[in-house]
Amino acid sequence: MTTSSSGSAVIDMENMDDTSGSSFEDMGEMHQRMKEEEEVTAEAAATEEDNGEYGEFLGMKGLKGQLGRQVADEVWQAGKRQASKAFNLYANIDILRPYFDVEPNQVRNRLVESLIPVRMINFPQKVAGELYGPMMLVFTMVAILLHGMKTSGTVIREGTLMGTAIGTCFGYWLGVSSFIYFLAYLCNAQITMLQMLSLLGYGLFGHCMVLFITYNVHFHSLFYILWLVIGGLSTLRMVAVLISRTVGQTPRLILCGTLAALHMLFLLYLHFAYHKMVEGILDTLEGPNIPPIQRVARDVPVVANAVVNATIKSIAAVVQSQ
Repeated sequence: MTTSSSGSAVIDMENMDDTSGSSFEDMGEMHQRMKEEEEVTAEAAATEEDNGEYGEFLGMKGLKGQLGRQVADEVWQAGKRQASKAFNLYANIDILRPYFDVEPNQVRNRLVESLIPVRMINFPQKVAGELYGPMMLVFTMVAILLHGMKTSGTVIREGTLMGTAIGTCFGYWLGVSSFIYFLAYLCNAQITMLQMLSLLGYGLFGHCMVLFITYNVHFHSLFYILWLVIGGLSTLRMVAVLISRTVGQTPRLILCGTLAALHMLFLLYLHFAYHKMVEGILDTLEGPNIPPIQRVARDVPVVANAVVNATIKSIAAVVQSQ
């Protein structure tokens, strides 16, 4: 008798002896043994199936645990990298060092050159590729504008005077530079964003001079003269640079006209946005506006009439007696 892996028993008839003396008791024991083997085999199969399911469950839990550890490790590494960047400020400053590495005499020369337009359109004029001078000029304009706000009694309901001054100056510098650079890209002008920031930043030197003078000594004629002379020179300097870097009459007209209008109008805005101070200074210099004195007819009191009548009668009596 042999037992297969499927749990069924097969009797080998060739090896059985007919004269072995088998009886019904032997056949019953054999059947009982086969039944027990089938039950054992069934229990083993059920155990293997349960173990497989439990193993799969344990594998899923292990996979989840591994993913969790991996995510936690990634978060830790990311936080570590951010902390390293935050503490390595010197390395981050080195990235910006070329844009602020300039000598004081170079800044002085560029400030003077910002008021001297050069008529050279055959070759592109050089533009400084640094941000130290322009940023210092913007901060200087912030201080001048803040001084004008305080002396004019400006009240900001939402925000502060410092925030308004910084937003106005830096907003003009960055916003107009980006807009002009976009127009230059459309007009195929040969200028980069860094050069545009430097060019417009140095162009604010004339605005700082005009505002500093007119905020302290105000005369309408003086402001308009400085606006045309100093503001016009700084604007012409930028226009000349853009003309030398742009090809075509129409692109030059669009680009340079837009820049000149924005630059000159911004100076007018900074001056007349605080007209309260201007009116106060004019009242101090010219005196208050007092209306002329006019003669008004008034009623004479009764007592005065009586005194006048008595005086007249006394005079008449004296005259008659003589």
